[in-house]
Amino acid sequence: MRAADRAQGFTFIAVNDLHYFDDECAPFFRNVVTQMRASAPDAAFCLIAGDVADGGEAAQLAAIRDIFRGLEIPFHTVPGNHDFRLNSDRSGYDAIFPNKLNYAFQHEGWQFIGLDTTQGTDFAETLVAASTLAWLDSTLPTLDASAPTVAFTHFPLGEGVMYRPRNAAVVFEELRTLNLRAAYSGHWHGLSELRVGETEVVTNRCCARIRGNRDGSLLKGWWVCHAAPDGKLTRRFSTLAVADATRP
Repeated sequence: MRAADRAQGFTFIAVNDLHYFDDECAPFFRNVVTQMRASAPDAAFCLIAGDVADGGEAAQLAAIRDIFRGLEIPFHTVPGNHDFRLNSDRSGYDAIFPNKLNYAFQHEGWQFIGLDTTQGTDFAETLVAASTLAWLDSTLPTLDASAPTVAFTHFPLGEGVMYRPRNAAVVFEELRTLNLRAAYSGHWHGLSELRVGETEVVTNRCCARIRGNRDGSLLKGWWVCHAAPDGKLTRRFSTLAVADATRP
C-alpha cells in the first residue's frame, strides 16, 4: 500500500446474524456478497459477529465460508448460539472456522479482538464462558494498550441491551483497559447505539434471509467502517437491496 493510502486509513465491513439455513439461502447470500463489494470496494476485511448458520451444521457453515470467499478479502468470524448443533456441540463451527473463538489480529496500527460470548444454544440470561474470561486475563496484557482497538462479539456488551450476558460488564471493563474505540455485536437483531467514554457500543440489524429484526425495522445490511490513523472510527449502514430481504 502506498504511503498516501496508509495516511488515509482503511475500510472494513462488519455484519452479524446471517442464519444460513439451506440451499435456498445461497442466491440471497451471493447477492449480499456482491452488494458488500460494491458498498466497500476497498475494504480490507470483513467481521462476522456470530450466528453464521441457523442450525450449527457443518454444511451450513461451509456454504457461508465458500460464498464469502467471493469477497476476495479475509473474513473473521465469532460463534453465535445458532452455530451450535446441540447445547454443547459446536463441532461444525470448529471444523469450518478453526481457531475462531477468542483471538486478536492487527491491521495498520489497529487491533481487532474476536470473542466467544456464547453459552451453547442458550439465547437469554447467559454467562460469557470462563474460557473467554481466562483468555482475556492472559492475552490483554500482551496487546498494545495504546493502539486503537475494535472488539466484535455475538452477544451484546452494552448496558441495557436485550440479551446482554449477565457478566458482560466484566468483559467490557477488561476490554476498556485497552484503547477500545468500538464494540460491534449482534444477536438482538436490532439497532442499539451507546457511547461509554471514547467507546462506541453497537448492535446491528440482522442480515438473514429467513429471520427478521426484533426492533421492528425491515432493513437488512451491514456496517461499512473507516478506521483512521489518528484512532477515529466512523461507520455507515449499507442497506441490502433485494426483493425478499424482509422475508421473516
